Amino acid sequence: MNGKTRILIVDDDENICQLLKLYLDKEGYENLAVHNGKQALDAFRDFTPNLVILDIMLPGIDGWQVCREIRKFSSIPIIMLSARDETFDKVLGLELGADDYVAKPFEPKELIARIKAVLRRYERQDNAQEQLIFPGLVVNKSNYTIRVHGNEMELPPKELELLYFLASNPNKVFTREQLLENVWGFDFYGDTRTVDVHVKRLREKLEPPDPHWQLKTVWGVGYKFEVR
Repeated sequence: MNGKTRILIVDDDENICQLLKLYLDKEGYENLAVHNGKQALDAFRDFTPNLVILDIMLPGIDGWQVCREIRKFSSIPIIMLSARDETFDKVLGLELGADDYVAKPFEPKELIARIKAVLRRYERQDNAQEQLIFPGLVVNKSNYTIRVHGNEMELPPKELELLYFLASNPNKVFTREQLLENVWGFDFYGDTRTVDVHVKRLREKLEPPDPHWQLKTVWGVGYKFEVR
Protein backbone atom coordinates (compact mmCIF):
# COMPACT_ATOMS: atom_id res chain seq x y z
CA MET A 1 0.00 0.00 0.00
CA ASN A 2 1.15 3.51 -0.69
CA GLY A 3 2.19 5.68 2.25
CA LYS A 4 1.84 4.79 5.90
CA THR A 5 -0.89 2.26 6.62
CA ARG A 6 -3.57 3.67 8.93
CA ILE A 7 -5.44 1.44 11.38
CA LEU A 8 -8.54 2.48 13.31
CA ILE A 9 -9.02 0.75 16.69
CA VAL A 10 -12.59 0.70 18.03
CA ASP A 11 -12.94 -0.68 21.57
CA ASP A 12 -14.44 0.68 24.79
CA ASP A 13 -11.69 -0.99 26.84
CA GLU A 14 -8.91 1.59 27.05
CA ASN A 15 -6.40 -1.02 28.24
CA ILE A 16 -6.92 -3.05 25.06
CA CYS A 17 -6.60 0.13 22.97
CA GLN A 18 -3.33 1.05 24.64
CA LEU A 19 -1.97 -2.48 24.16
CA LEU A 20 -2.90 -2.50 20.48
CA LYS A 21 -1.48 0.98 19.92
CA LEU A 22 1.82 -0.18 21.45
CA TYR A 23 2.10 -3.15 19.09
CA LEU A 24 0.90 -1.22 16.04
CA ASP A 25 3.40 1.57 16.75
CA LYS A 26 6.19 -1.02 16.82
CA GLU A 27 5.07 -2.29 13.40
CA GLY A 28 5.15 1.24 11.97
CA TYR A 29 1.38 1.60 11.51
CA GLU A 30 -0.29 4.95 12.01
CA ASN A 31 -3.21 4.33 14.35
CA LEU A 32 -6.13 5.98 16.11
CA ALA A 33 -8.27 4.59 18.95
CA VAL A 34 -11.91 5.50 19.64
CA HIS A 35 -14.30 4.02 22.19
CA ASN A 36 -17.86 3.95 20.83
CA GLY A 37 -19.76 3.41 17.61
CA LYS A 38 -20.49 7.04 16.80
CA GLN A 39 -16.84 7.98 17.25
CA ALA A 40 -15.93 5.04 15.00
CA LEU A 41 -18.11 6.23 12.11
CA ASP A 42 -16.89 9.83 12.45
CA ALA A 43 -13.26 8.70 12.65
CA PHE A 44 -13.67 6.42 9.63
CA ARG A 45 -14.60 9.38 7.49
CA ASP A 46 -11.97 11.74 8.91
CA PHE A 47 -9.05 9.35 9.49
CA THR A 48 -9.68 7.26 6.30
CA PRO A 49 -8.07 4.07 7.67
CA ASN A 50 -6.71 1.17 5.63
CA LEU A 51 -8.09 -1.32 8.17
CA VAL A 52 -10.48 -1.28 11.15
CA ILE A 53 -10.16 -3.36 14.33
CA LEU A 54 -13.75 -3.36 15.59
CA ASP A 55 -15.08 -4.60 18.94
CA ILE A 56 -18.66 -5.89 18.86
CA MET A 57 -19.86 -4.81 22.32
CA LEU A 58 -19.73 -1.02 22.14
CA PRO A 59 -21.83 1.59 23.95
CA GLY A 60 -24.53 3.19 21.82
CA ILE A 61 -24.05 1.89 18.27
CA ASP A 62 -22.66 -1.65 18.51
CA GLY A 63 -19.97 -3.19 16.31
CA TRP A 64 -22.50 -5.02 14.15
CA GLN A 65 -24.17 -1.74 13.15
CA VAL A 66 -20.84 0.04 12.66
CA CYS A 67 -19.82 -2.76 10.28
CA ARG A 68 -23.13 -2.44 8.39
CA GLU A 69 -22.73 1.32 8.03
CA ILE A 70 -19.13 1.09 6.80
CA ARG A 71 -20.05 -1.58 4.27
CA LYS A 72 -22.63 0.75 2.71
CA PHE A 73 -19.81 2.76 1.15
CA SER A 74 -16.44 1.08 1.72
CA SER A 75 -14.75 -2.30 1.28
CA ILE A 76 -11.85 -1.42 3.62
CA PRO A 77 -10.88 -4.52 5.69
CA ILE A 78 -12.55 -5.01 9.08
CA ILE A 79 -11.33 -7.38 11.80
CA MET A 80 -13.96 -7.90 14.48
CA LEU A 81 -13.17 -8.54 18.16
CA SER A 82 -15.48 -10.23 20.65
CA ALA A 83 -15.33 -11.70 24.14
CA ARG A 84 -17.70 -14.41 22.89
CA ASP A 85 -16.05 -17.16 20.87
CA GLU A 86 -19.28 -18.51 19.38
CA THR A 87 -19.87 -19.77 15.86
CA PHE A 88 -23.00 -17.63 15.47
CA ASP A 89 -21.05 -14.43 16.16
CA LYS A 90 -18.31 -15.41 13.73
CA VAL A 91 -20.78 -16.26 10.97
CA LEU A 92 -22.78 -13.06 11.51
CA GLY A 93 -19.63 -10.94 11.42
CA LEU A 94 -18.50 -12.51 8.16
CA GLU A 95 -21.97 -12.20 6.64
CA LEU A 96 -22.01 -8.49 7.49
CA GLY A 97 -18.75 -8.05 5.58
CA ALA A 98 -16.03 -8.49 8.19
CA ASP A 99 -12.77 -9.94 6.84
CA ASP A 100 -11.72 -11.77 10.02
CA TYR A 101 -12.93 -12.47 13.56
CA VAL A 102 -10.74 -12.67 16.67
CA ALA A 103 -11.97 -13.80 20.09
CA LYS A 104 -10.87 -12.12 23.32
CA PRO A 105 -8.56 -12.60 25.08
CA PHE A 106 -6.18 -12.64 22.13
CA GLU A 107 -2.44 -12.82 21.65
CA PRO A 108 -1.34 -9.40 20.24
CA LYS A 109 1.30 -11.00 17.98
CA GLU A 110 -1.36 -13.24 16.44
CA LEU A 111 -3.62 -10.25 15.80
CA ILE A 112 -0.74 -8.40 14.13
CA ALA A 113 -0.15 -11.45 11.90
CA ARG A 114 -3.85 -11.48 10.97
CA ILE A 115 -3.75 -7.75 10.21
CA LYS A 116 -0.83 -8.25 7.83
CA ALA A 117 -2.54 -11.20 6.15
CA VAL A 118 -5.82 -9.30 5.65
CA LEU A 119 -4.01 -6.23 4.30
CA ARG A 120 -2.02 -8.38 1.83
CA ARG A 121 -5.18 -10.10 0.63
CA TYR A 122 -7.04 -6.80 0.26
CA GLU A 123 -4.15 -5.19 -1.63
CA ARG A 124 -4.00 -8.11 -4.08
CA GLN A 125 -7.74 -7.88 -4.69
CA ASP A 126 -7.60 -4.10 -5.02
CA ASN A 127 -4.75 -4.22 -7.51
CA ALA A 128 -6.43 -6.96 -9.52
CA GLN A 129 -9.87 -5.38 -9.71
CA GLU A 130 -9.17 -1.64 -9.67
CA GLN A 131 -12.85 -1.34 -8.90
CA LEU A 132 -14.82 0.76 -6.43
CA ILE A 133 -18.36 -0.24 -5.45
CA PHE A 134 -21.02 1.98 -3.92
CA PRO A 135 -24.81 1.61 -3.86
CA GLY A 136 -25.92 2.29 -7.42
CA LEU A 137 -22.38 2.96 -8.65
CA VAL A 138 -19.44 0.82 -9.79
CA VAL A 139 -16.25 2.54 -10.98
CA ASN A 140 -13.96 0.18 -12.90
CA LYS A 141 -10.53 1.63 -13.63
CA SER A 142 -9.29 -1.46 -15.46
CA ASN A 143 -11.64 -0.93 -18.42
CA TYR A 144 -12.58 2.75 -17.85
CA THR A 145 -16.27 2.08 -17.40
CA ILE A 146 -18.82 2.98 -14.77
CA ARG A 147 -22.18 1.47 -13.96
CA VAL A 148 -24.73 4.00 -12.70
CA HIS A 149 -28.06 2.68 -11.41
CA GLY A 150 -27.56 -0.45 -13.51
CA ASN A 151 -26.56 1.32 -16.72
CA GLU A 152 -22.99 0.81 -17.93
CA MET A 153 -21.15 3.56 -19.80
CA GLU A 154 -17.62 4.32 -20.91
CA LEU A 155 -15.87 7.46 -19.71
CA PRO A 156 -13.02 9.51 -21.18
CA PRO A 157 -9.80 8.67 -19.30
CA LYS A 158 -9.49 11.87 -17.25
CA GLU A 159 -13.15 11.86 -16.22
CA LEU A 160 -12.83 8.28 -14.99
CA GLU A 161 -9.52 8.97 -13.24
CA LEU A 162 -10.99 12.04 -11.53
CA LEU A 163 -14.04 10.10 -10.31
CA TYR A 164 -11.90 7.14 -9.24
CA PHE A 165 -9.53 9.37 -7.26
CA LEU A 166 -12.33 11.22 -5.45
CA ALA A 167 -14.28 8.02 -4.75
CA SER A 168 -11.12 6.36 -3.42
CA ASN A 169 -11.05 9.10 -0.76
CA PRO A 170 -14.70 9.38 0.33
CA ASN A 171 -15.71 12.56 2.15
CA LYS A 172 -12.24 14.08 1.78
CA VAL A 173 -12.16 17.56 0.23
CA PHE A 174 -9.57 18.32 -2.46
CA THR A 175 -8.72 21.71 -3.91
CA ARG A 176 -8.62 22.11 -7.68
CA GLU A 177 -4.82 22.36 -7.48
CA GLN A 178 -4.63 19.06 -5.57
CA LEU A 179 -6.84 17.37 -8.14
CA LEU A 180 -4.71 18.70 -10.98
CA GLU A 181 -1.63 17.35 -9.21
CA ASN A 182 -3.07 13.91 -8.41
CA VAL A 183 -5.13 13.25 -11.54
CA TRP A 184 -3.41 15.23 -14.29
CA GLY A 185 0.10 14.92 -12.85
CA PHE A 186 2.87 17.25 -11.73
CA ASP A 187 3.62 18.34 -15.28
CA PHE A 188 0.13 19.66 -15.98
CA TYR A 189 0.02 23.45 -15.99
CA GLY A 190 -3.53 23.95 -17.20
CA ASP A 191 -6.17 26.27 -15.82
CA THR A 192 -7.91 25.02 -12.68
CA ARG A 193 -11.20 25.48 -14.56
CA THR A 194 -10.27 22.22 -16.30
CA VAL A 195 -11.35 20.48 -13.10
CA ASP A 196 -14.68 22.33 -13.07
CA VAL A 197 -15.42 21.27 -16.63
CA HIS A 198 -14.68 17.60 -15.90
CA VAL A 199 -16.80 17.66 -12.73
CA LYS A 200 -19.71 19.22 -14.64
CA ARG A 201 -19.53 16.46 -17.28
CA LEU A 202 -19.33 13.77 -14.61
CA ARG A 203 -22.39 15.10 -12.79
CA GLU A 204 -24.40 14.97 -15.99
CA LYS A 205 -23.44 11.30 -16.43
CA LEU A 206 -24.11 10.38 -12.79
CA GLU A 207 -27.76 11.43 -12.97
CA PRO A 208 -30.22 10.76 -11.43
CA PRO A 209 -28.94 11.71 -7.94
CA ASP A 210 -28.37 8.89 -5.48
CA PRO A 211 -29.19 9.21 -1.75
CA HIS A 212 -26.00 7.37 -0.73
CA TRP A 213 -23.33 9.38 -2.54
CA GLN A 214 -22.81 12.69 -4.34
CA LEU A 215 -20.07 14.49 -6.24
CA LYS A 216 -20.22 17.65 -4.17
CA THR A 217 -18.80 21.16 -4.48
CA VAL A 218 -17.32 22.60 -1.29
CA TRP A 219 -17.62 26.30 -2.00
CA GLY A 220 -14.38 28.23 -1.73
CA VAL A 221 -12.35 25.00 -1.42
CA GLY A 222 -12.90 22.37 -4.10
CA TYR A 223 -14.67 19.03 -4.48
CA LYS A 224 -15.35 15.81 -2.64
CA PHE A 225 -17.09 12.49 -3.21
CA GLU A 226 -19.60 12.54 -0.36
CA VAL A 227 -21.00 9.28 1.01
CA ARG A 228 -23.83 9.01 3.52
